[in-house]
Amino acid sequence: FDVAKTGDARIGFVGFPSVGKSTLLTNLAGVYSEVAAYEFTTLTTVPGVIRYKGAKIQLLDLPGIIEGAKDGKGRGRQVIAVARTCGLIFIILDVLKPLEHKKIIERELEGFGIRLNKKPPNIHYRKKDKGGINLTLVVPQSHLDLEQVRSILAEYRVHNADVTLRCDATADDLIDVVEGNRAYIPCIYILNKIDQISIEELDIIYRIPHAVPISAHHKWNFDDLLEKMWSYLSLVRIYTKPKGQLPDYSAPVVLQLSHSSVEDLCNNLHKSILKEFKHALVWGSSVKHNPQKVGKEHVLHDEDVVQIVKRI
Repeated sequence: FDVAKTGDARIGFVGFPSVGKSTLLTNLAGVYSEVAAYEFTTLTTVPGVIRYKGAKIQLLDLPGIIEGAKDGKGRGRQVIAVARTCGLIFIILDVLKPLEHKKIIERELEGFGIRLNKKPPNIHYRKKDKGGINLTLVVPQSHLDLEQVRSILAEYRVHNADVTLRCDATADDLIDVVEGNRAYIPCIYILNKIDQISIEELDIIYRIPHAVPISAHHKWNFDDLLEKMWSYLSLVRIYTKPKGQLPDYSAPVVLQLSHSSVEDLCNNLHKSILKEFKHALVWGSSVKHNPQKVGKEHVLHDEDVVQIVKRI
């Protein structure tokens, strides 16, 4: 049911049956995912790959989920488990159906420990052997106090811990940190079938945050969708340059924005490079001089050109 990871990023399509997930995959990636006018046409995960700005991005057409999926209805648990491994989730909604569907899907994913379009709360939590609960407040709290923190931790049978709240946290935030198995995944709401509504309705739809209206059947507004997809995936393209030659702009090395140091680039190319690494020469927006000598801790920006110099 799960598909091997390929490419630089992976995107899962989540939605109710018959909202156009397979049509979208077919038209984006050119892979044929079976399409029919009845529900549950797609029964297992169908993978597809698109190339965008030099990055290979894997698209996964997941089977439709129904209400109660997080409790295992309709193989829902497997579907959501695959969605957890993705770097971005497309929630595909039918414009003609009520927006309640959006809330239902969000509830299903949240119940499985996926947090959409959220940052991990800035809470430091550490268990210890003795000394009771130690609470440090860095910013004033509107929701939590020591008693509440104690009672939440007591439910998890934690009676000795250091807790530092560096943001105005809610009880749910603290529970997320204590459980520690939450996946924070960006998400784009795709509102499909806009060919069947009026212009006035489309204006209202454009105000929904994180949403892109498209028509998968007519291939309308795909450029907007791909642009938004790129910004939400937050990938960094690095071009490599052999000594004395022009950089290879056709095949960038694609890194995550959070792991975009020179060291990550070396590991991505080959494990043995770091052992012989002396310094790197970088051209681009992450350095003051072009080229500039940098060490392996230097963080690269999008579209930098790097030449790695080895020890002799």
